Amino acid sequence: MVVTFENDFLARGYVEDTSLTWPLLVDDTRETYRAYGMLSASFWDIWGPKTWWVYLKEILKGQKMKKSEGDISQRGGDVLIDPSGIVALHHVGAGPADRPTVASILERIPPARR
Repeated sequence: MVVTFENDFLARGYVEDTSLTWPLLVDDTRETYRAYGMLSASFWDIWGPKTWWVYLKEILKGQKMKKSEGDISQRGGDVLIDPSGIVALHHVGAGPADRPTVASILERIPPARR
């Protein structure tokens, strides 16, 4: 499943934009984010050189940048929990540019469960 803290309207937009087929849960109290250490990022984490580099690469690929509708200071992250409840991946992003690829996350899922 995918967990977001965004409101229902933005969450639905994310599902449409990404063609997400997994369940999407909205953590409007951000309890899950706090439990996994995904607290607020600093200004430098958000607007540092790594972020600008990622944005530049996306622009060069023809992607248009769009204004964020949510809380940009909220750290993102990725947590992969296997069916028995074991955390197989716990990554708290240092900023928007610090995220594992979807492919690298999916590689941690046993082939029978993909």
